[in-house]
Amino acid sequence: MTIQDERARYEALNAGRTICDQLRDTAAQYGDHPAYTDLGGPTLTWAETRQHALQVAASLIELGLRPGEVVALMMPNRSEHVLADLGTVHAGGIPTTVYATLAPDQVAFVGGNAEAVVAVLDGPDQLGRWQPVLDRLPLLRKIIVINDCPEGDLYLSWADFMALGGDLAEAERRAAAVSPSDTLTVLYTSGTTGNPKGVVITHEMALYEAQVSCETARLPLHNLGVSYLPFAHIADRVLSLYLPILRAAHIHFCPDPSQLTTVLREVRPNAFFGVPRVWEKIMAGIQAFLAMETDATKKAAVTGAMEVGRAYVNSREYGNTTPAELAAAYEKADAAVLSVMRGLLGLDRVEHALSAAAPLPIEVARFFAGLGIAILDVYGMTETTGAVTGNTNDDFKLGTVGRAYPGVELRIAEDGEIQVRAATCTHGYLRRPEATAELLDDEQWLSTGDLGELDADGFLRVVDRKKEIIITAGGENIAPSMIENLLKEHPLVGQALAYGDGRPYVVALITLDGEVAPVWAGARGIESTDLAVLAQHPLVLEEIGKVVGDANERLARVQQVKKWSVLPAEWTAESEELTPTLKLKRRVVHGKYDDVIDTLYAQP
Repeated sequence: MTIQDERARYEALNAGRTICDQLRDTAAQYGDHPAYTDLGGPTLTWAETRQHALQVAASLIELGLRPGEVVALMMPNRSEHVLADLGTVHAGGIPTTVYATLAPDQVAFVGGNAEAVVAVLDGPDQLGRWQPVLDRLPLLRKIIVINDCPEGDLYLSWADFMALGGDLAEAERRAAAVSPSDTLTVLYTSGTTGNPKGVVITHEMALYEAQVSCETARLPLHNLGVSYLPFAHIADRVLSLYLPILRAAHIHFCPDPSQLTTVLREVRPNAFFGVPRVWEKIMAGIQAFLAMETDATKKAAVTGAMEVGRAYVNSREYGNTTPAELAAAYEKADAAVLSVMRGLLGLDRVEHALSAAAPLPIEVARFFAGLGIAILDVYGMTETTGAVTGNTNDDFKLGTVGRAYPGVELRIAEDGEIQVRAATCTHGYLRRPEATAELLDDEQWLSTGDLGELDADGFLRVVDRKKEIIITAGGENIAPSMIENLLKEHPLVGQALAYGDGRPYVVALITLDGEVAPVWAGARGIESTDLAVLAQHPLVLEEIGKVVGDANERLARVQQVKKWSVLPAEWTAESEELTPTLKLKRRVVHGKYDDVIDTLYAQP
């Protein structure tokens, strides 16, 4: 079957359909099945989800929302977020989730570019990001607030909003009038370089992506999932909103990522998606826990079992076979040790473990392979409505992002950039024609901005972001993420940034892991748990020196880190060094720490 035939087959599956149609059919067929559960709160069935979405649509229509107008959403992961989103769609409007970490100026840019006429906010924190820039949002007619709604004509509480009533029949008519090519949502990129861009995603794009994801992952009907990434992130929007409508899945919300491990243990999902930083944090926690074990026999048992787990997962990789004796050894190790460890994490029922947003460091993949978990790296972006390549349980290579999904055309340009053409590719950015022209060529090939390599078997490896490649004063091209991933293999390291553009050699800025560092320090008799203090402690600096040395042994000479500095605080989305999807904002780090970088180069 050709790529074009594959694309035609998937397009035919959803021909003429919208998300509204799919939700209607799922509610009719599986109305009593659970759909969404709030943390510590109630569960909505699929019938209730659709009914409440129609009520939201009716209330929005009552407020004067016209087809094509935008409703901005800034809320954590909770049922009201889903209902406000789907309700807007059923009313013929366009929902856009705004990252809750954006500063007021960024909110003004996004709200203005989207021309939002209604905003639905969670409470005081979100209001504090919108109220300072309301004078720059003249089209905004109403702000609906779920918690602690202020007084004034501009504001309306969620309870009063839902009590507006409205014409449900008109909401049904609006939903029926939505077409597959209509805009389903506008998602703003997380802004690693400059202002975010609004990616236009249609119903047919989202349904194609959800359908391919379902079949590729072989997700069961009514699969269990955990939603913890922002709905502004394309991955969670597909996995926790659009795909569940297709599979009548049951999604549990985790509005606070710090509670993720607790929620995972309660839910025990059969599929789990984590951006690399989430997998790194889980790994660091396990390593810190194992380091505290003093019983030599138990430590040896865990080490031996994990070696078997790694060998077993490796034997399942593309082109390999699993010997009978290894399968038997794995079954024994799994029963005695590995399944217990996965159970402690809430990952004992996970059959489909995914990672994306950035290449997963190979050592992280190998660590989880030791637990019997093959983390399947996939590749895509907001502009492609999520994944366009992916590993599968039957067809994977660790260290790659898999092969092209059905119907996806993939090529590597002369300069090494990954280019994609697919039914899921956006037709452009909202009101940004110049950016759209840079994204898409005349033949609708989308330039991803990533550098990659295709191997002989069609597996793609992402090298780095095209604009982030370091070119040293000596003209050497260096991928910074390769250096940073090696540094982050040690659980003590939270984040790292390699720098060297136009300079004679590479230096690194390093932050400590806020959870692991105090535990590591306490085990060595260091009383302080303050990261600023630990960043200057001789034992910590000695250990970081070993981390850098170990990394350098695995790097070419021009890639090696010659100087480094441990910073006194973590990098977070709130402090703006990371995007809301936990990717490095290199320009922000360079600007904030230019004096530290200059000092490193000034040292003899």
